[in-house]
Amino acid sequence: MRLTGAQMIVHLLERQGIHMVAGIPGGANLPLYDELGKSGLRHILARHEQGAAFIAQGMARSTRTPAVCLATSGPGATNLLTAIADAHMDSVPLIAITGQVSRKLIGTDAFQEIDICGVAAPFTKHAFGVRHAAELLHVIPQAFAIAMSDRPGPVLIDIPKDVQLEFADFAAWPAPGKKSPSPRPHAGSIARAATMINASSRPVLYVGGGVTHSGAASLVRELAATADIPAVASLMAQGVFPAHDTLFLGMPGMHGRHATNLILEKADCIIAIGTRFDDRVTGPADVFCRHASVIHIDIDPAEINKIRPAACPVTADAKEALEMLLPLVAPTHRGVWQREIANIRSTHPHQPDDRAPLDIIAAIGEAAGSGALVTTDVGQHQMWTAQAFPFRYPGQLITSGGFGTMGFGLPAAIGAALMHPEKTVLCFTGDGSLLMNIQELATLAELQCDIKIFILDNGHLGLVRQQQELFYNGRITASRFDMPTDFVAIARGFGLNASRFSQDRDPAELLRTKGPAVIDIPVDESAMALPMVPPGAPLHKAIDGTALRELCAGM
Repeated sequence: MRLTGAQMIVHLLERQGIHMVAGIPGGANLPLYDELGKSGLRHILARHEQGAAFIAQGMARSTRTPAVCLATSGPGATNLLTAIADAHMDSVPLIAITGQVSRKLIGTDAFQEIDICGVAAPFTKHAFGVRHAAELLHVIPQAFAIAMSDRPGPVLIDIPKDVQLEFADFAAWPAPGKKSPSPRPHAGSIARAATMINASSRPVLYVGGGVTHSGAASLVRELAATADIPAVASLMAQGVFPAHDTLFLGMPGMHGRHATNLILEKADCIIAIGTRFDDRVTGPADVFCRHASVIHIDIDPAEINKIRPAACPVTADAKEALEMLLPLVAPTHRGVWQREIANIRSTHPHQPDDRAPLDIIAAIGEAAGSGALVTTDVGQHQMWTAQAFPFRYPGQLITSGGFGTMGFGLPAAIGAALMHPEKTVLCFTGDGSLLMNIQELATLAELQCDIKIFILDNGHLGLVRQQQELFYNGRITASRFDMPTDFVAIARGFGLNASRFSQDRDPAELLRTKGPAVIDIPVDESAMALPMVPPGAPLHKAIDGTALRELCAGM
């Protein structure tokens, strides 16, 4: 066979099972786009390269399989970087393919030239700089294998324009890249973990996004039920336990319920699965669950003992580890521990500063039923959604956790909706976050995906304002929008249905009509996402409402 580099890219993507890509064309990737136009691959034209990469993230996160975004050289490539870093932090298998100036121009500061491989290297699993068309035969399958294997993550492939035009001769197509086998759990470590669980009086399961990635949610629930172990779930693991599961304590950490954090502090054994002890969960790591021994199961050996020392480290895929662990765990009823938990929860009920946003989100969640997918942006609305939405299955929530990228929600919702056209996608965003990638409303209007965008609109960068009020003596600097934005008019200008929400409106009414819609929900500017642990404070210092203000005023 004799094909150009651009032709090879298209065929190799198709052989990997890719049928849809998101991107924006430019001079350095036009040969690839010319071949895309002749192929069966569907191209989603974003309005900004960051939007394209987050659309691809929505595809990848909602299917747990790699997705592809495309950009030209220079600013096109650098516009991908935030979303690539976001994928790195949240372990998302993303393939970013960038055009590059022709080989003879590399190093000359040519128009739109940048060493994108060098720039992206710290937050990709690998960055390939292709110099000959024939290299694509192994680079593209290898990129997919790397992105899927062990802890998933992003891979970048940079391809000069003349390489896309260069012909290469080859005898046969390579096999598609596949996920490599995970490291087998060490039998001795698994046995020790079972012994620790069986001997524990006050265990708590702490599950993270790795449980969702590995498809281990049902096994985690089985472990909890067998050994009568209460569970907390990080932001990335919401839905692993249905919201109303009697063993589920909710989300821990900075914006976790006070009772949940107090229960963690009482634990004598933490079984951490697929989580990396993020600082937003732990607070100061040296005092997090200081009375507990830790069992840490994670596929990434770099995470073991990185933040919290583990008495029993297990480097393994969560699903494989749990399959070995479950037969060794004794069925147990922990009546004393469960009564202590019930007492803590009754003594420290959840008392938000303002119930209105929580009630609205909860009502939308109930009206949406069990099938909807949920995306969020980053800020107060993200925390309110995590606290109030009745998540029912793993992977239902698609959110930017580790990197906390404003502008994530809308394009990620588009990607999820494209992969799941049978589902309604709910996007909870804030006015500040939506303004970060508002241009993707044009993409949504063009595609007519069934996405309902709920803007919790308080005229501020809400979580920034909240911290300024609590921790900076109320000095509100650069977090208030002095000129209000008419999101309804703007959405209608893009060709979308849009309306303002009123308290007497039935949320189910908003979901009855298929297709995109934007709903602006006015929120009191003083409303806070509480509880909140002051920065640097241990988890048990989280206090609601007035008491939190008093605490922070004295710090």
